[in-house]
Amino acid sequence: MLELLFENLPLVLLIAGLILMGLEALSPGAHLIVIGVALVGAGLIGVLFPSPLSPFILAALTLVIGLAAAYVYHEFDFYGGKGTAQTTDSSSLAGSTGYVTETVTTRSGEVKLDHGGFAPYYSARSTSGTIEEGDEIIVLDPGGGNVVTVESLGAIGEDEIDRALAEGAADSSSRTDDQVDDQTTAETDTAAETETEKSS
Repeated sequence: MLELLFENLPLVLLIAGLILMGLEALSPGAHLIVIGVALVGAGLIGVLFPSPLSPFILAALTLVIGLAAAYVYHEFDFYGGKGTAQTTDSSSLAGSTGYVTETVTTRSGEVKLDHGGFAPYYSARSTSGTIEEGDEIIVLDPGGGNVVTVESLGAIGEDEIDRALAEGAADSSSRTDDQVDDQTTAETDTAAETETEKSS
């Protein structure tokens, strides 16, 4: 049995790599793509160029291809641009926005997240009430990535921070208006004084 496994090792590596790459698509953020690429690469080379020292060569190839895949994965960040990768761990889903694809209740539902990786569809539960299909949502609790807890963006009221920001913006605009009024008054006074001096 073990001998049969070693004889077909390149094929086993190829199949295992493809399975891992498929699992990455189903579970974004697991970083299985790097290992999958390494196994697929070593398996393909082993199938195309069989060698008597195959297990040792395949192990070295897996390591080299894995290091290259890890470098490319982290350096080029294909999933969403530098610093905004979509393939991340489940904790990064908190605060993500999206919309409801299947009515969400406290027991069932489905949402599509804007930056949810290869498989952006997640099972979802609401904190209270029902969120209808098509409504925009925000993730409150990623729940390990399997079932996310969401709330409708429309149902989230204005909090203290929003009120403080609105007050700050209003104060800033009223100060700007006062400065413009003061400047206009000063220019008018200056023009009147200049006219008075010319008359004298």
